[in-house]
Amino acid sequence: MGFFDRLSRLVRANANAAVSSMEDPSKILDQSVADMQADLVKLRQAVALAIASQKRLTNQADQASAQAKTWYERAELALKKGEEDLAREALARRKTFQETATTLSAQVKSQVGQVELLKKNLVALEGKIAEAKTKKDMLKARAQAAKAQQQLQSAVGNIGTDSAMAAFERMEEKVEALEATGQAAAELAGSDLESQFAALESGGGVEDDLEALRAQLKGGPEAVALPAGSGTEAVKPVKVEEVDAELEDLKRSIDKL
Repeated sequence: MGFFDRLSRLVRANANAAVSSMEDPSKILDQSVADMQADLVKLRQAVALAIASQKRLTNQADQASAQAKTWYERAELALKKGEEDLAREALARRKTFQETATTLSAQVKSQVGQVELLKKNLVALEGKIAEAKTKKDMLKARAQAAKAQQQLQSAVGNIGTDSAMAAFERMEEKVEALEATGQAAAELAGSDLESQFAALESGGGVEDDLEALRAQLKGGPEAVALPAGSGTEAVKPVKVEEVDAELEDLKRSIDKL
């Protein structure tokens, strides 16, 4: 394939693509119907001319037949009058008109066929135009609906890259983050508050035990005793001698280490 052939094909392809992209279905439909109407007018004119020609040929054929009949009658009259040469001339004229009538009759038959064909084409074209007019409005409505759907899909497709929509989504994420931070702070504050109340509800704890121990020590070694158990009887006081003996044993075990 030559370079110029490829270039020509490329130019035609680009031109066809450009024309296709510029085509508006509504305008093309209106123009198509207008073109068919123009063709219908031309076809009607052609039918009218064919019919006029047919009538003209028919009239000429009828006139030629009438002239042939007239010259035949004249030949008879001349022969009756003994004018044989005149009768012969009349018959020659009759033959000429007969031939003309025959030729014109053949042309009339041919013209009749053409007129019938043109009439059929005219009726067919009128039917197509009526059908096209009926479909035109429906097709225009479908084209408009398809175009609106295409514009809607294009708008929906462009929402993801739209700056306003992107900013909206960014602010939505920011609000969700702020809400999450607030919930976390509330949970932390709630847990700290719970621990404070738990401490208050638990009472003095060690401090109370320490005060009790101090009070017992102020009462002397004999007052040192274990706290009351779960039973109803209190534990007997521990003797100091027993505690001293255990203390000495504990010191000796530590020295061995």
